[in-house]
Amino acid sequence: MSDKKLKIKLLPTGEIIMETHGVKGKKCLDYIEVLKKLVNVNVLDTQLSNEYYETETEITGGNDLQIKTEG
Repeated sequence: MSDKKLKIKLLPTGEIIMETHGVKGKKCLDYIEVLKKLVNVNVLDTQLSNEYYETETEITGGNDLQIKTEG
């Protein structure tokens, strides 16, 4: 599994730029909601990276092998 990272830049104008790394599919949009609640901001623009269009696959082991795909 890849490391999930959130990069936040605060500009002198008061604008905030946020980037997610290692978050694939629509899950990246959840991070926007968290940021909105933390600092009470309005989202003016959203630019989706290539990771948004990728699918994240999670494999869990044990006696029952499960493969979960989200995107």
